[in-house]
Amino acid sequence: MIDLLTAGGISAVSVLLLVATSFITALFTATLGVGGGVLLLAVMASVVPVQVLIPLHGLVQFGANGNRALMTIRHLDKPVFFYFLAGAVFGAILASFIVVRLPLLVIQFAVAAFILLLLWGPNPKPRPRNTSHRGNIVTGAVTTLIAMFVGAAGPLVAAFIHRKYDDKLTLTATFAACMTMQHALKAIVFSTIGFAVYQWLPLITLMIASGAAGTWLGLKMLVRLPTHHFKTAFKWIVTLLAIRLLYDAFSTLLD
Repeated sequence: MIDLLTAGGISAVSVLLLVATSFITALFTATLGVGGGVLLLAVMASVVPVQVLIPLHGLVQFGANGNRALMTIRHLDKPVFFYFLAGAVFGAILASFIVVRLPLLVIQFAVAAFILLLLWGPNPKPRPRNTSHRGNIVTGAVTTLIAMFVGAAGPLVAAFIHRKYDDKLTLTATFAACMTMQHALKAIVFSTIGFAVYQWLPLITLMIASGAAGTWLGLKMLVRLPTHHFKTAFKWIVTLLAIRLLYDAFSTLLD
């Protein structure tokens, strides 16, 4: 028990904070579709060493999204998922060869602007089959590449998925499946460049377990949430996350 509560060398209080946060953010994401990953990243950034933040967050989110994807798998849009996965694999391979990173400021502005364009730009609700396979592949590649550097590209994927579905369960299932594979690829890339995952396995296990409980409860709440309210909440949450990115970027620029 002592080893579990000092996972990765951080304090027992920090471990308990992260486990509780994993539950809350998984519940939040399962109920409203998105937002939990970014919130979890923010909390983790204040607790774990910066050099392990992105791979550790990716592994926890792999478990959280994987649980949600399995619980909603019958609603998955398989063609969109597989084309997204093809692009994600390409993006992960490309990321593994990049040695010069884009400035964080540039990424923040670009991602925030693109999210807002997807959500509020013209033609916001095309039918699912109107989106080309090439578009799905490009989305998978670009968002996976971005995720390697900023940790949480979920809002960008969510903005893309939001345009495609009126059914809340199809949206939830497809988004969760795409994010599961994106985080899995992130974990693979970071493991190849030396991330010592075994040191953090106790913490990862605890956070995935608490996240599974949050996901189960959140999906129960999702079924009872009217579709119109779900779509509205989803859109505004992603918008607020994009505004937060802009705020962070401007704050950095003004410092």
